[in-house]
Amino acid sequence: MEKPTPETAALPVEPLWYKDAIIYQLHVRSFYDSNADGVGDFRGLVQKLDYIQELGATALWLLPFYPSPLRDDGYDIADYTNVNPAYGTLDDFKTFLTEAHRRKLRVITELVLNHTSDQHSWFREARRSQNDPRRHWYVWSDTDEEYRDARIIFTDTEMSNWAWDPVSKQYYWHRFFSHQPDLNYDNSEVREAVWEVMKFWLEMGVDGFRLDAVPYLVEREGTNCENLPETHAVLQFLRQRLDEHYPDRMFLAEANQWPSDVLAYFSNGDECHMAFHFPLMPRIFMAVKLEDRKPIVEIQEHTPAIPDACQWAIFLRNHDELTLEMVTDEERDYMYDAYTTDPAMRLNVGIRRRLAPLLDGDRKRIELMNGLLMSLPGTPIIYYGDEIGMGDNIFLGDRNGVRTPMQWTGGWTAGFSRSDPERLYSPPVSNELYNPKIVNVDSQSRSEHSLLAWTKRLIRTRKLSRVFSRGKMEFLSPANHRVLAYVRTLGNETVLVVNNLASCAQAVELDLRRFKGAIPTEMSGGSVFPRIGELPYLLTVGSYQFYWFRLRRL
Repeated sequence: MEKPTPETAALPVEPLWYKDAIIYQLHVRSFYDSNADGVGDFRGLVQKLDYIQELGATALWLLPFYPSPLRDDGYDIADYTNVNPAYGTLDDFKTFLTEAHRRKLRVITELVLNHTSDQHSWFREARRSQNDPRRHWYVWSDTDEEYRDARIIFTDTEMSNWAWDPVSKQYYWHRFFSHQPDLNYDNSEVREAVWEVMKFWLEMGVDGFRLDAVPYLVEREGTNCENLPETHAVLQFLRQRLDEHYPDRMFLAEANQWPSDVLAYFSNGDECHMAFHFPLMPRIFMAVKLEDRKPIVEIQEHTPAIPDACQWAIFLRNHDELTLEMVTDEERDYMYDAYTTDPAMRLNVGIRRRLAPLLDGDRKRIELMNGLLMSLPGTPIIYYGDEIGMGDNIFLGDRNGVRTPMQWTGGWTAGFSRSDPERLYSPPVSNELYNPKIVNVDSQSRSEHSLLAWTKRLIRTRKLSRVFSRGKMEFLSPANHRVLAYVRTLGNETVLVVNNLASCAQAVELDLRRFKGAIPTEMSGGSVFPRIGELPYLLTVGSYQFYWFRLRRL
């Protein structure tokens, strides 16, 4: 194993940096190709770091870039301590990390803890013989009858969580694809090996890990094999090691669970620093489609308080399907009816579409959704290309339709590569609404009225105050259910957020008597609104419009 160099760890120690971050999620493969081979790489990503910095992002989350058979887009890792040759070398990664840090961009890498590829050397050794020293690094059985209460996650492709290994004549356990055998965390050697992997990247200067599929680390008979106490013990073991040696780094848990179950992944502030708020995301879409604040208010009111040093990660879309696991059957049917006009848009228990096509390219709704993302409690995550309104290709397999090349220009390859279009790892979107001639960074960079320019202004406005990243939230309850209003407070600072979820203008009366005498100042443009008095505060809000008001007493 090559020893990493520490010179890339150049950023100052700020233990809570993740609370104030704006995270930009991207796949190295999809972002920019520097050597004209049709595949994005780290050298290409370095060339585009200025773009990410100018957007306003403060952290990057990279999808898996490790050596892999790529049967699951890199989530089937064959070597935890190297770089897929298609994306470059370890030296290229170190250069990228140095350049990102030079621009004050933190770097969060993906770490798949639950499973490896069946091509990983650990599994190749484990399957050689039932007596191999690494045999118990994975979970084996003579039958496929154990752990029957565990649900199947990839319902479209897998019939069982067990797969027969013809080499060693036993079944092995997998919660995801059958080519991704689960590691055995009851084995202390596995826990130590995973920590050594973490240490390798931490020594190089990586700022955090997005921990993939953490609810499934441990199996126990008679349970659903999710969220077990033993799983939390594994994460606390890793967190203790992290705090001892790297106190300003962080863990982001991917736990697609109800907020009450996710709470345990924060523990007492000694497990994961952050966790995704999965159930919030589909309810934002429901609220806008229903023109009713109820779905958002209900899920937020059922979200428990978390330790002060912890933070939710919130998002609108990402590299996976828009998951509908954490909704009721009735809500799932509604989302399918409202957002999938073609069966090809569905996958597993979700919808494989990007933000702009989900909203029919409606600029006002896209802006409203982003306004909610930036003003609700948590650290916002922007999926690459959503800042320009990129489209998708639902006819590509699996979830690849939302992982197409970044659209930099209107050229044949979308400015992603100098190669022939036929060499690209994936064709750019070509439909008449979202193709690169219509949607690209170059053209939007030339207009102050583009979605890209608007997104930059929104991020700049959010950064004016930590009230959005660290403040408390309290919902208001106006009679008009089409208006979602809440107050964010931090210390002596108060911000009033008013969102019109409807397709037509709405009038709303807000009970703001406790702020009597304060003057609302609209944050994006500085416009001053009438002083708050004893009477209900009347506002008229345009279709899908939102306001952020700083309440000041002069």
